[in-house]
Amino acid sequence: MMKKNKLLTEEGTPGIQSKNSDENDLGSIKSYKAQSLADEKGDCSRILFAIQDALDLISGKWKIKVISVLLYGKKNFTDLQRQIDGLGAKMLSKELQDLEVNGIITRTVNTTKPITVSYELTTYGHTLEPIIRALADWGTEHRHKITGR
Repeated sequence: MMKKNKLLTEEGTPGIQSKNSDENDLGSIKSYKAQSLADEKGDCSRILFAIQDALDLISGKWKIKVISVLLYGKKNFTDLQRQIDGLGAKMLSKELQDLEVNGIITRTVNTTKPITVSYELTTYGHTLEPIIRALADWGTEHRHKITGR
């Protein structure tokens, strides 16, 4: 059984993210981006809920790496496994299922011989690109600061 990303409502109770809420989610993301943290006027708990929701989805050792590889286009299972060192088939399968349930990727069974399966980011999944790029930029700057290279 696949697990859906658990979301916390503002009251602190768990909710479930809908699989087919791409368009509504994009609109709410855009309106949320328009607000700055200074405009929140100390509504820290709301920000913490939102951060926890995001971390619940992309946390772990592999999910953000899978998403990062898929930012470069459609990949089949074997390509994903080859590009991410140390990621086994069973774990990759689990991570792909979780990302699919949460509307981040789509899975396509190709009618080739042998049958292959390809994965790509949804429109909603592509909204993670600026976050991943910012994280990569920060990581590069941090490595430079710490190592001097």
